[in-house]
Amino acid sequence: MHAFDVLSDPVRRRILELLADGEMSAGEITELVRQEFNITQPAVSQHLKVLRDNGFANVRPEGTRRLYAVDAGPLRETDAWLDRFRHFWTPHLDALATELARGKRERRLHAESNDLADRAADDGTVGPAT
Repeated sequence: MHAFDVLSDPVRRRILELLADGEMSAGEITELVRQEFNITQPAVSQHLKVLRDNGFANVRPEGTRRLYAVDAGPLRETDAWLDRFRHFWTPHLDALATELARGKRERRLHAESNDLADRAADDGTVGPAT
């Protein structure tokens, strides 16, 4: 199965998102995914199997539990493949970051200007002309 076939399923993507925060037991994953997607425990198990079989997740036994974790290898391969296309969105993201920083700076300067005016009014140094 190709990496994008594995990642195309929203349930498998959600499982990977959960595992990105750290190792989880099969039971924990199943409970969360069943609630979010309203699917059966066997369906969740099948998604975990697809992730395992395609190298996206590792599993290790701990007593009676099975603990799952992300295997970054296939994700790195996917990222490397996507690298040839990054030039399509990187300039747009850079421009967005610049605009966000500009807006943040303008809000900060506006707030500082208002604070100065408020302090001056409180001190009586600025008031209505007589």
